Amino acid sequence: MTTSLRQLAHRLLLAATTAALATTAHAQITIGQTAGHTGQVAASVGEATKGAKLYFDIINAGGGVNGQKINLVSLDDKFDPKIAVTNAKQLIDQGVISLFLNRGTPHTQAIMPLLTEHKVPLVGPSTGAMVLHKPVHPWLFNVRATYQREAERAIEHLSLIGMERIAIVQVDDSFGDDAVQGAMAGLTKTNKKPVAHEKYDRAKPDFGPIVPKLLEKQPQAVMFIGSGTAVVQGMKAVRAAGSNAQLVTLSNNASMGFIKDLGDIGYGVIVSQVFPYERSIAKPIIKEISEAAQKAGVDVTPTVVEGYVSAKVLVEGLKRAGKQPTRDGLRKALEGMSRYDLGGIELGYSPTDHSGLDYVDLAIIDQNGKFRR
Repeated sequence: MTTSLRQLAHRLLLAATTAALATTAHAQITIGQTAGHTGQVAASVGEATKGAKLYFDIINAGGGVNGQKINLVSLDDKFDPKIAVTNAKQLIDQGVISLFLNRGTPHTQAIMPLLTEHKVPLVGPSTGAMVLHKPVHPWLFNVRATYQREAERAIEHLSLIGMERIAIVQVDDSFGDDAVQGAMAGLTKTNKKPVAHEKYDRAKPDFGPIVPKLLEKQPQAVMFIGSGTAVVQGMKAVRAAGSNAQLVTLSNNASMGFIKDLGDIGYGVIVSQVFPYERSIAKPIIKEISEAAQKAGVDVTPTVVEGYVSAKVLVEGLKRAGKQPTRDGLRKALEGMSRYDLGGIELGYSPTDHSGLDYVDLAIIDQNGKFRR
């Protein structure tokens, strides 16, 4: 072979390799997640991510979205807002079409400026802070209802069952300050004030000084607004101090990991919910999740449902965004989902409303360590 022929063959091989790499690159849609895969909320994050992957695996097994498979890249931010920002920037720089299913109110708030700067959507943040709903952020799409609505509903329920002396313990951050507004609204509606209202540090929760002050007021119920292991510590401290007060918390703790961490004191704890009952297969979406989970050997929990539903919303947006979806195309497609039936529950977005669902319910942990409604 002459030198010129070898050079031509080399160029053709190089071109073929480049084309193959380009085809491979375009054969998948990369989604980015930053969340606390270790730390206080690891159990809930793990279950939500498992639910999302359950749906992505189904879509990929069927050929993907318009022929492109979904690749979820997950980074651990250890439930630290600063790390969450670093992770989000890294994922955006790597070219993800969307951020997805992050965890935490301060974390989401810290990421929001990046969404605007880089014009990248965030779908399904696992937080119900009102600041993510109003004013509408053009690049952020909520799936779940607000914490304020959850807290208000829980307080109203406590009042209906005869609880007059209600105390509140909240994490001292933007999540706690947001959710407690719903609790206060519920108390106002039922002509009550909290008998005690205490705060704890998110990074270093210490319930030693809080519980005695709390129990001095002899509450009939204590609402904990916080996340994961910190809420478990607080609830255990209340029980260890001899109180039989009704314990209540919000849906960010609706995981089997939370129940396992509570152990013997879990029975009777009320946890608000933002999706239909995970055992109610009369709802098409729950039947769908249950069948998929059974095949995959996954236990269905409220948090698994959240991850699955959030993934389904994202995939529907990608389908509507066309064969070569862009970040802006995904945003526009999501805003066009005015009445999307997820399977017995309807989600709606528009340019002036990115709230998604408004479903709120309550569950109680039974003697077998399961959520019951």
